[in-house]
Amino acid sequence: MRLLPRSLSGRLLAISTLTTILALAFAAVSIAHVLERFVIRGLDQQLEAEVGMLQRAVRSDGTLDRTRIVNLPVFEDPGQGWGWQVESPRGRWTGGDAMTIRPAPPALPDRGGRRFEGRTAGMPGEGITATGEHVHARELTVSTSAGEVTVVAGGPRRLATAPLRAAMVPLLGSLAILGLVLALATTIQLRIGLRPLRALQVALGEVRAGRARHVPEDQPAELAPLAAELNALVDQNQAQLEHARRHVANLAHGLKTPLAALGIELATRGRDPDGGLRAMVADIDRRVRHHLGRARAAAPGSGYRARTVLAPAIADLTAVMRGINAERALAVTIEVAPDHAVAADPQDLDEMLGNLLDNAWRHASTAVALRAVASGSAIELTIEDDGPGLTDEAIGEALVPGRRLDERGDGHGFGLPITQELAELNGGALKLVRSPLGGLRAALTLPAA
Repeated sequence: MRLLPRSLSGRLLAISTLTTILALAFAAVSIAHVLERFVIRGLDQQLEAEVGMLQRAVRSDGTLDRTRIVNLPVFEDPGQGWGWQVESPRGRWTGGDAMTIRPAPPALPDRGGRRFEGRTAGMPGEGITATGEHVHARELTVSTSAGEVTVVAGGPRRLATAPLRAAMVPLLGSLAILGLVLALATTIQLRIGLRPLRALQVALGEVRAGRARHVPEDQPAELAPLAAELNALVDQNQAQLEHARRHVANLAHGLKTPLAALGIELATRGRDPDGGLRAMVADIDRRVRHHLGRARAAAPGSGYRARTVLAPAIADLTAVMRGINAERALAVTIEVAPDHAVAADPQDLDEMLGNLLDNAWRHASTAVALRAVASGSAIELTIEDDGPGLTDEAIGEALVPGRRLDERGDGHGFGLPITQELAELNGGALKLVRSPLGGLRAALTLPAA
């Protein structure tokens, strides 16, 4: 199970969302704690006043002087959760609602390690009345000659929790709105922050399409090294390609002179009675000149962009195939739009389609289908037949140079590999799969012109 999304924006958004939720939860808890302390402070002041009055009413012998007790008004209304009690070795006195208070922690010593003279500081506590009302209390221990006297005063806990709950509703709403605003700000930040990556992708596509030589190096500091490395890779590939083109051009140029000499020799009387050898030499010379022209056209600065319309080229090739295989009455289906054109040299296209149509014609039982479909910036040519087809293992071997899968006929096993190589040189691809017709389906993809 993947915890983080695959995209950078998704990962950043997920991390930002998680940290924002944790920060808002921490803020809500912290603010609630502060509000609780602030709200309960008023209740503590009332209880401290009552405890102080009761402490002054405790005599030195541990008894309580009721004449000195003046209850605060809230303590005179029973059933509201207000009450007090004084416990001494000499007796127990109560007022208001009876309550049970949980024991308070031991009194803290002062900085010198001594107890406060006569009494210890008031301590907070919690309790419950006989009617089930939760109360908040303050407890004070007074030292007398009879022993320690515990003075406790308590008030309803709801006086603190009710305002706190009322305050938490708008607080949580405000935090939720803040979270939504932060999420929106994070989304906008990611869109703006990742915009250079999308621009770099577009620039790299321009380089791949041949409309630009390099990607712009005027990038943010984090992307500038990447742009420089991409440009260096483009230059390195261009240099290697130029070296290969020069090698091909030199080889073709070196063959021109021997071919010319051979043509002169064959022109001598009696050397080539039927002219067949001179036709073969002329064909070789034409191919050599073609590759020389390609090397010159592909050289830097030539500005040459090949463009070949598909319909006429396919019509010529199918006519040739029908003539060569006149004895085979195949049903040929051609679906090619008149305006479909590819960015490929005409001779390269003839060689690729010729190899694919020859294979389809030789292996088809009754039908061959050829279609051209535009897909974005490319055109996919599919050539299918209803022959026996190939297995998945045989399809992989069919693209190996020199590997013949059909020992019948005069093939040499180089047609499909040459087609694949020419397709890749022209920026396309060749894919072989089983055809719905039952035979083989060859999908030739080339850039649209």
